[in-house]
Amino acid sequence: MLYPLYVWKDTNSAYGATFPDLPGVNTAADELADLPAMAQDAVETMYDGENVDIPVPTTVDKWKDHPDYKDGFWMMVDIDLTKINSKPVRINISLPENLLHDIDVAAKAQHVTRSGFLAQAALKAMGR
Repeated sequence: MLYPLYVWKDTNSAYGATFPDLPGVNTAADELADLPAMAQDAVETMYDGENVDIPVPTTVDKWKDHPDYKDGFWMMVDIDLTKINSKPVRINISLPENLLHDIDVAAKAQHVTRSGFLAQAALKAMGR
């Protein structure tokens, strides 16, 4: 989803940025080109594991005349909300007994739960 990101830069500083639609989500980057990735990371960090409804984006028009956003400029940043860890969902799956045993052994060795191990394996298989 495209969110408006307010960006500013003071002399001898990195670019600072904030999402008016996502209170508390702020980031910074030395290079302007790095801001979209840093913004994605900031949103993921802010909402990691939270069971909240993430606000939908507004337009720059809503914020452009606001006094807090007068000395910088706007970027539209595509935030992938699917990368945000949210509330766990219980599922029911069937696996061969010997595979389940091997999963449990591997999960214990990595000090993670069975669910955590399977989630990591799924992310790795999807290239994330």
